Amino acid sequence: MNTWYYLYALILGVFSFFTGEIVTFIMLGFILIALQNIHSTLKQILAKLNKKQ
Repeated sequence: MNTWYYLYALILGVFSFFTGEIVTFIMLGFILIALQNIHSTLKQILAKLNKKQ
């Protein structure tokens, strides 16, 4: 699954380089990292809740 994220980031990076939107690319990167961290935390919470039941 992480391979798709790298491929998506690479495509966005090349596109942003040619359009001059480097800052936008960096900000999207921060947002994607934050969302990935939230997603993994929610998965850990779900696993703990399922383990208790």
